[in-house]
Amino acid sequence: MKILNRTNFFNNAYLLLALAVLFWAINFVLARYMRAEIPPVALAFWRWALASLILSAFAFKNLKKDWQIVKNNFGIIFALSALGVAAFNTLIYSGMQYSVAINAILLQSVMPVMVVILSFLFFKQKFKPLQILAVAISLSGAIFIITQGNFANLLALSINYGDRFFILAVLCYALYTVLLQKRPAMHPLSFLLITFIIGTSLILPFYIYEHFAIRAIKFNSASIISILYVAIFPSIISYLFYNRGVDLIGANKAALFSHLMPVYGTILSVLVLAESFFSYHLIGIALILFGILLISKKSSR
Repeated sequence: MKILNRTNFFNNAYLLLALAVLFWAINFVLARYMRAEIPPVALAFWRWALASLILSAFAFKNLKKDWQIVKNNFGIIFALSALGVAAFNTLIYSGMQYSVAINAILLQSVMPVMVVILSFLFFKQKFKPLQILAVAISLSGAIFIITQGNFANLLALSINYGDRFFILAVLCYALYTVLLQKRPAMHPLSFLLITFIIGTSLILPFYIYEHFAIRAIKFNSASIISILYVAIFPSIISYLFYNRGVDLIGANKAALFSHLMPVYGTILSVLVLAESFFSYHLIGIALILFGILLISKKSSR
């Protein structure tokens, strides 16, 4: 990790955050696509269990060295594990059983606003005009894409049963993002491993109940490949990148990158599904990127 810290790549917060959100965007689509074969809690459990196993091969020695730090800061580590690992993903996957990915993306777009408000409530971080402007512009771009250029389409959207899971999930991750500022000084891989282990442990009772009382996962090539993907990219890599991004530029700026979700969704639909690219896509993407450019200015910190 010392080598990573010296590289330009691991010090480029904007690239790290952009990649983290890309892997999460694919994760959302995959969860919706595989919902018939992989129950929501099963996907969350096997995602984090496998991620913990893989990561332990690289981070266990670091965790042993940082064990005293873990014991001294167990409260905040437990809270971050519960919010960012156990609750967020399980709620997202549960919502995907009843709602569509576009609703999850729309509600995810509210997270930067939540982070700004929670940062003020928890740490008295002041609202800065340029920061608020950047969030508003980027948010409008995300909504512009989702509503196909007609904000009146928002009136046709309704909060269904699945969307309630998304709302809780976004609130949990906004809290996780803000509380990352209280993360103890320890090796980043140690932090990931201990939060993954705690998160997996918290999910385990719900997975056992789902497996025996509701329905079991169907293990086949598609489900195994899906679990491998979510264990490596949206889990180990994205969390490592996102946590580093928050360290480098702060929670308020980092949260704004969630607005890249509809951008990635548009690009993936065009490239993978051969869907059409319309003018509202271009306008929305331009607004999102302009908002991120504004918040990247030093004066917005």
